[in-house]
Amino acid sequence: MDKKKLLLAEDDELLASLLTFRLQKAGYDVIRANDGKQVKEKLTENIPDIIVSDIMMPYLSGLELIDFVRNKMALSIPIIIISSAGNEENVLSAFELGANDFISKPVSPTELLVRVARELRKV
Repeated sequence: MDKKKLLLAEDDELLASLLTFRLQKAGYDVIRANDGKQVKEKLTENIPDIIVSDIMMPYLSGLELIDFVRNKMALSIPIIIISSAGNEENVLSAFELGANDFISKPVSPTELLVRVARELRKV
């Protein structure tokens, strides 16, 4: 079985390292992006099986990322948003734009793994 490719868009280096470690340990091929510009570059090079993105990022927010993937690229790959800005507006906007799931920070790596697996089973 091929490893599932996961694009992790997170500008918090510590959290990104922790999540990358746990995701790789669980058998995912993790592609990391630290900001919105990198996310766009990575998406043009390689379409992942799932995207996990922070909402607050330099250059392109998580919300703009969802819009870009759904409307510009017309992709239906699962997108899980993580954010400390757990205000309802962001969550609702994320879902309206086409996010599949939302996890508020602090993120439990175990919970993230369960949700990623769940989204990938639906595909």
